[in-house]
Amino acid sequence: MGKVLYSVTMSLDGFIAGPGGDMSWLTEHIGPNPTVDALIGDIGALLVGNRTFRGDDPHRDTDREGKPFGGGWDGPQFVLTHHAPPTSVPDITFVGDLDSGVAAAKAAAGDKYVNVLGASIARQCVEAGVLDEIFVCVAPVLLGDGVRLFDHPGGTNVKLERIGLTHAPLATNIWLRVVR
Repeated sequence: MGKVLYSVTMSLDGFIAGPGGDMSWLTEHIGPNPTVDALIGDIGALLVGNRTFRGDDPHRDTDREGKPFGGGWDGPQFVLTHHAPPTSVPDITFVGDLDSGVAAAKAAAGDKYVNVLGASIARQCVEAGVLDEIFVCVAPVLLGDGVRLFDHPGGTNVKLERIGLTHAPLATNIWLRVVR
């Protein structure tokens, strides 16, 4: 089976969303990135947090709104929530717990990545020992406040090994393996 990957764009000061989950900051930092383009082809399923699923979209008010990777990816999505909507959503499966969500996403992804979207879900995956890799696009901006890449009150020490470093016009990409 494939690996579980947390991929995200982050400000230099460690935020993946601005205050209140605002994603508008990201719009000007989305651009050509060959590493991201290659990664998208290796994603077999998404494991998405509820706040991310219901949250702000950097493609708001465009024809790319609501589409994973701005329409660059299509496939099964598993949203972890205790409050599934009353009506079904195409290509979305709502799951109530992390274990069943990871299992379903891995089964759907086959040999490809399960891509985690959302800081809370990524933290839960780290705590459960199921996160294999982290891919971060570091955007050249300081937000000063918002949703952190990884927030663990009281602290923790998650050892990582860098397995890749590439540059794109609008970001520096860092690929890491979680050391177990």
